[in-house]
Amino acid sequence: MTATSAAGAGQQPRPPVVGMVGAGQLARMTAQAAISLGIEFRVLADTPSDSAAQVCANVVVGDYRSAADVLAFGAGCDVVTFDHEHVPGEHLTALAAASDVRPGGSALRFAQNKAVMREHLAGLGVRVPRYRPVSSMAEVAAFAAETGPAGRDGTGAGWPVVLKATSGGYDGKGVWLCADEAAAAQVLAHGIGLIAEEYVRFDRELAVLVARSPKGQGASYPVVQTVQEDGICREVIAPAPGLDPDLAVAAQHLGLRLAAELGVTGLLAVELFEVGGELVVNELAMRPHNSGHWTMDGAVTSQFEQHVRAILDLPLGSPAMTAPQAVMVNLLGGDDPDLYSRFVHVMAADPGVRVHLYGKQVRPGRKIGHVTVAGDDVGRLRERAWRAANFLSLGTEEPDGRVLP
Repeated sequence: MTATSAAGAGQQPRPPVVGMVGAGQLARMTAQAAISLGIEFRVLADTPSDSAAQVCANVVVGDYRSAADVLAFGAGCDVVTFDHEHVPGEHLTALAAASDVRPGGSALRFAQNKAVMREHLAGLGVRVPRYRPVSSMAEVAAFAAETGPAGRDGTGAGWPVVLKATSGGYDGKGVWLCADEAAAAQVLAHGIGLIAEEYVRFDRELAVLVARSPKGQGASYPVVQTVQEDGICREVIAPAPGLDPDLAVAAQHLGLRLAAELGVTGLLAVELFEVGGELVVNELAMRPHNSGHWTMDGAVTSQFEQHVRAILDLPLGSPAMTAPQAVMVNLLGGDDPDLYSRFVHVMAADPGVRVHLYGKQVRPGRKIGHVTVAGDDVGRLRERAWRAANFLSLGTEEPDGRVLP
């Protein structure tokens, strides 16, 4: 069904209806982009209090794990997309028979299953961490002996080893850095599907965000540096400071190549390790991504508008930056939930800081928003962004004295 087919003779053609399964902060910010484009936007929310459900005009409450709920939601949409990768594959197959699903299930399975993703990327000749599906302590120990730093030089079993849930992980959940067999045994006791990965001693973490439309048009944002703490992205610096221009181009080409090879429509975020001047692919996400939040204030076209354009097969927008540099810092909840009482100080102290809150209940350590600052001095931008984030979250102005890792 097209956007105009539902209009009878003499009726005003309606805009397309985009439905997003999931109603977290990614859906909330995508809704803002859809409004400016005049697109009707709907979300399938778990509860009416979900982040996007608070601000969307069209909310359907249902369970993404229920085939009936997903199919009923898709029946009213021209295009269905996602703010997470957790919809069961069989539901995606059934949904695709009735609606345009972007990205489709054949692409999403690479983001849903880490073992499948690793195997496919390795088959394409893309460098990934060495890995192996494991289900027993003997298998983990054998993997450590082969791949760990000590194991490789013949001095004994090499630890640490990274264990990852093959599906369902996000924001550090489902990833365990195991220093020894005892730590690995605790993870194995969960009884979930796992892969073991070598612990990559990287120089820094990078990410590249690309968009691809059904017609095959592609666009790439500048390569950014991400800073992780306890498995959570805390900071994004755009573009990545001091990155070799040839390596930056290589990362963008890699992102566009993977989007085409995997059949992605919409956004593809590729999380990377920089290791000795080479790129190692860590993770993939086929949706708007935390590494692209800076684009709301630092790029001509935000990642959220770009995703809507791409899934509707509209011409893609410019991914160029509007300032030489931008810094995004995630807001984590603290002990005091009254963020708004601190707005006046942050806004008065630095009118150039942009604050984005997600409407989430504040809990210590929970991702509840982000701040962005754009300009031309990355050191000063980082100081400003951290100062604002820390005051909003913790009530302190200390910028943490952060330096680039």
